[in-house]
Amino acid sequence: MIIAVIGGNVASPELLAEAEAVGRGLALRGCSLICGGRGGIMEAACRGARSRDGHTIGVLPGTDRADMNPHVEFPIVTGMGVARNVIIVRTAEAVIAIGGAYGTLSEIAHALNLGKPVIGLHTWRFSTENIDDDAVIRARDAEDAVEQAIAAARRHAGAA
Repeated sequence: MIIAVIGGNVASPELLAEAEAVGRGLALRGCSLICGGRGGIMEAACRGARSRDGHTIGVLPGTDRADMNPHVEFPIVTGMGVARNVIIVRTAEAVIAIGGAYGTLSEIAHALNLGKPVIGLHTWRFSTENIDDDAVIRARDAEDAVEQAIAAARRHAGAA
């Protein structure tokens, strides 16, 4: 199973710790991690996964492998800029969004448009005409995010 971890290049120490714990949890559950391959949330999640011998895929926006974080095992160099966000979420069976800015928001939107389950950990909330939109499944902590992502991916695969 491949699970995406998305989030910003810049994040608080608390969010980075959550991302690292998500990465560890995914690896311990036998999941591979796909992300944007750069710093911040992506690097922390990859570090966590690799610390437990998990596999990490980094889909890089530029053309230089040197831009990847040191914990990416399999870099994919695209030269596509933010368009690479679609590749990340399309490849994943579920998405865990941790914090993030507008780039993360676009990845969430792409995932939801593609019908992929999105688990949110301290990330964007949505509403339409002041009615909460529960399209993003909320997680309490890293462990809950991992469990919900795996369960949602399995449900999604069963429905396909």
